[in-house]
Amino acid sequence: MSIEISGIGKSFGSTSVLHDISLDIPSGEMVALLGPSGSGKTTLLRIIAGLEHPSQGRLSFHGNDVTGMHARDRQVGFVFQHYALFRHMTVFDNIAFGLTVLPRRKRPGSAAIRQKVMQLLEMVQLSPLANRYPAQLSGGQKQRVALARALAVEPQILLLDEPFGALDAQVRKELRSWLRQLHEELKFTSVFVTHDQEEAMEVADSVVVMSQGHIEQIGSPQDVWRDPATRFVLEFLGEVNRFDGQIDGAQFSVGGQRWPLGYTPVWQAQVDLFLRPWEVDVSRQNTPDTPLIAQVIEVSPKGHFWQLQLQPQGWQDAPFSVVFDGSQLAPLRGETLYVGLKQARVYHGDVPLRQLAFAQSA
Repeated sequence: MSIEISGIGKSFGSTSVLHDISLDIPSGEMVALLGPSGSGKTTLLRIIAGLEHPSQGRLSFHGNDVTGMHARDRQVGFVFQHYALFRHMTVFDNIAFGLTVLPRRKRPGSAAIRQKVMQLLEMVQLSPLANRYPAQLSGGQKQRVALARALAVEPQILLLDEPFGALDAQVRKELRSWLRQLHEELKFTSVFVTHDQEEAMEVADSVVVMSQGHIEQIGSPQDVWRDPATRFVLEFLGEVNRFDGQIDGAQFSVGGQRWPLGYTPVWQAQVDLFLRPWEVDVSRQNTPDTPLIAQVIEVSPKGHFWQLQLQPQGWQDAPFSVVFDGSQLAPLRGETLYVGLKQARVYHGDVPLRQLAFAQSA
């Protein structure tokens, strides 16, 4: 079932938490709402569920307006971060609960409920634990029970609020893979909230990056990573280095070194230069392509490469991160290296300038 969100706004008293949110989610797609705390992502999820009502705008499921519809009538399953399992009920009874409280005309018979629950237990790989209570389960097992309970009523849409946030790293990784596989099998429309970038990139078909009640960017995981639409997205996703620079005529300068641009930008001012760690050239030799001096302050092995923290020597205060070819001898703390710039994104405040590629210094 598709979801259409048009001009949604939400205020709590005088505080506005969502601003003119518009978003179309195709049927069968898994979408991540990604952003820091206070970005409005959970409020938007609760509006889709019917647990909150918007102050303005329209919400539709498959073209049908559900803006004012009660949550129980929306055919939506909701999985909470902290499971919300009934402590006095067994795993079996927790999963069956949603079926047992359906209106009488929609409620299956006891045999049908049992069959459905047993199918779900097998699906979430918890059949041997049917008679256990939540206190006897691990965090990962509890989350599987919560997901099975949400799926029991065959929702058209599945909503998940930071479903793996309370779990340790290894369990999170296993459950992410399992959820993606389950989604491929059942093809339900799902929306999940997360602040975990790796989780969003690994599981979602599309990522909605949010900040301060606004949507910053909508796109595939590859699109938002490779082509960030705003400075916020660039700085929020992954690791990025920021350098202070100056555009002067057709040249760009950092730390007293100048690079020809090949054109004269409109902006002639101080700018911010952003590079991912692998976009910084690193060498043991001072060359025209690597003229800036830096000292190694931290070395971390990462398999086929070394992650280095470098301290600029006389051209910038803040240290920055680079990657170094793992086939070479590892740099030592205190060693002097030389850096240059491969590709760079340049901003004047929040205004993006043309992406720059630097060659040799002038």
